[in-house]
Amino acid sequence: MAQTRYSARALAKRGARREHRWMTTSAAPLGGQILKGRFVALEPLGAGNRAALLAAFEPDVFTYMPFDVAQGYAPVLDWHAQENAAGRMVSYAVRRCSDGAVVGSTSYLAIAAEHGRVEIGSTWYARAAQGGAVNPEAKYLLLANAFDKGWNRVEFKTDSKNARSRAALAKLGATEEGTLRGHMWVPQGYFRDSVYFSIVASEWPAVKARLEERMAAFW
Repeated sequence: MAQTRYSARALAKRGARREHRWMTTSAAPLGGQILKGRFVALEPLGAGNRAALLAAFEPDVFTYMPFDVAQGYAPVLDWHAQENAAGRMVSYAVRRCSDGAVVGSTSYLAIAAEHGRVEIGSTWYARAAQGGAVNPEAKYLLLANAFDKGWNRVEFKTDSKNARSRAALAKLGATEEGTLRGHMWVPQGYFRDSVYFSIVASEWPAVKARLEERMAAFW
């Protein structure tokens, strides 16, 4: 039997095609619509909610976030708008359904559609909106939107010093994966250690049931 021979270039092309097939996912785009729940509605970031977000801003909420808010929230909001326009983030204003107040913001970031992977972060809430149904339902809406659209992994990262955030992610049902030491310089003046958490698609049904049970307590 004659042996088939391939040139180095042909083998490279075949390898590239295999890699491309392996990297292709069925993940659909994440943004473009309001995500509506019982307690909150997540509205795409835009001119219609800018003033309300600026009014809801509280500097101390940003203690562990990697943003310089010395000049207020407007520069941070402008940066979010630029990242959204470039397709690198999908950000939302969080509107509380009970009174229509905008009480914070949350985003998809680190979007890697080729791997079915995305991060939920850049999240903050006014103090009065913390500790109730706002955060769990906002996370529920974002997670459901991602997994329903075929994404495989949703990740979260937080400052290792932020005990409240770490506890909330553990309560959410996310798996703590480890700490990236000296991960990023933050305006607070130190190299932050970032703790990573994640939820993968196979875990979503159990996490979803857990979140629905938590939210039922607020009905």
